[in-house]
Amino acid sequence: MADEWVFPKGELMRGKRGLIMGVANDKSIAWGIASQLAAQGAELAFTYQGDALEKRVRPLVQSIGADTMLECDATNDAQLDSVFDALKQKWGKLDFLVHSIAFSDKNELKGSFVENTTRENFLRSMDISAFSFVAAGRRASKMMERGGSMITLTYLGAERVLPSYNVMGVAKAALEASMRYMARDLGPAGIRVNAISAGAMRTLAIAGIQGGRGLIQTGREWSVMKEDTSMEGIAGCALWLCSDLGRSTTGEVIHVDAGFHIVGVPSPDGE
Repeated sequence: MADEWVFPKGELMRGKRGLIMGVANDKSIAWGIASQLAAQGAELAFTYQGDALEKRVRPLVQSIGADTMLECDATNDAQLDSVFDALKQKWGKLDFLVHSIAFSDKNELKGSFVENTTRENFLRSMDISAFSFVAAGRRASKMMERGGSMITLTYLGAERVLPSYNVMGVAKAALEASMRYMARDLGPAGIRVNAISAGAMRTLAIAGIQGGRGLIQTGREWSVMKEDTSMEGIAGCALWLCSDLGRSTTGEVIHVDAGFHIVGVPSPDGE
């Protein structure tokens, strides 16, 4: 199964083991990160939710020589316990956690945030998109006896108002705040916690946002580099954070979006 990106092989992650949560298909940011970590020698385990996602993810997992897939509904404490119990039995320790889980009812991501947001979907979005990182991090930290790294995926909608993002932006803001408090709590144990704020890309997540293609085009046109956000860039950032190269970096939201986040007003055409 050929990828659109090819990562050079290396030894940077040799001897390190980690869990990837949130791969949906071969276009997922989580999969790009997993591919980079595997190319650098990491041993990986993956979670999935439901038979449909298992059928999509299993060939990917097998393509990099991994053999551990664990079913997990991130809102189910018993299933989370089962995942980390299985990893404890298999590996004994964990070096890194990659969290790329988010969900909200797409019908509530368009129009008015005030008028269209229901209590039910607000709470569900927070649970899946923000608290799941706390819940997974709590369990993962118990297996990081010699320190480790946790990263989650966020988006600029946590900081700024964007069209058709609504309650997901609020949930991502909660995710970023949770990341900082996790970094504070876990820092003394040598565990680093960070977030990558990736630019808009062609993923299932962007497909669920009305006008998602327009966000990708705007990201390219407004970015200071005048280019799309690259999977190589996001995966490279994750590699840095998960490896020993990322020592002393924690509690950060790192933007990988070709500089889109720094622009207040785009330059006039031709300048």
